[in-house]
Amino acid sequence: MKIQNSNPVFDTSLTNKLDKQISSGKRVNSAADDNSALQIINRMNSKQEGYNQAVRNAYDGISLTQTADSALQGVGDAVERIRELSIQAGNGVLTDSDRLALQDEVAQLQSQISETFENTTFGGTKLFSGQTSSFQIGAEAGSSKSAVFTNGSFANGIMNVDISTQTGAQAAIDSVDDIKDSISNERAKFGAFENTLSSTIRALGTQAENVEASKSRISDTDYARVISDRVSNDILQKAKVAINAQASKASTNVLNLL
Repeated sequence: MKIQNSNPVFDTSLTNKLDKQISSGKRVNSAADDNSALQIINRMNSKQEGYNQAVRNAYDGISLTQTADSALQGVGDAVERIRELSIQAGNGVLTDSDRLALQDEVAQLQSQISETFENTTFGGTKLFSGQTSSFQIGAEAGSSKSAVFTNGSFANGIMNVDISTQTGAQAAIDSVDDIKDSISNERAKFGAFENTLSSTIRALGTQAENVEASKSRISDTDYARVISDRVSNDILQKAKVAINAQASKASTNVLNLL
């Protein structure tokens, strides 16, 4: 009778799986680990990426409105200066030459205002063309906010201001005051839109954190359990090795007796 010895062959898949969970920090590293959990994790990743992109979109919206608001502030400063010059031109002690000099400064300010409305851009797009800019600020369809930009037509009256006479100076004051009110209204709209986007960014951040926490509970390694399983698996494998060694020794003894 011939008894052959053979080395034990163990299934190392469990060991490899546990080692990967420990090294990666993730309980689910492939579909083989937990197919249904992996699908849930993928959906959560997609939603989280959507939230992150929505936040970037909202920040773009804030940057755009801040650019427009800054431009309107410059227009407002120029309009305020025109008002001061108009009041000065109404002074009876000034000569016609004095008022013409003041009107020259008004003309420069009018040119500055016109260029601001004509040349202010963001990302290559003119801001004061009367357009509506929409921003996707959510992970789902329909989650958008829009801002309407003036074409600057409310400031057309400022282009007709002529303070080279006292009569013209008086008329300019009323015209300038109306334009100042329009600028304030436009800037208030931008401020409200910016506040809305800032609030949305905070809400999206909270949602992204909640998704991350939920995903972590599903995907992250429970180190206490995994290490316990790894130790148990090592003990079992060592036990199998010892048993096989004993069996091999017994076989050798039998052969020697024969």
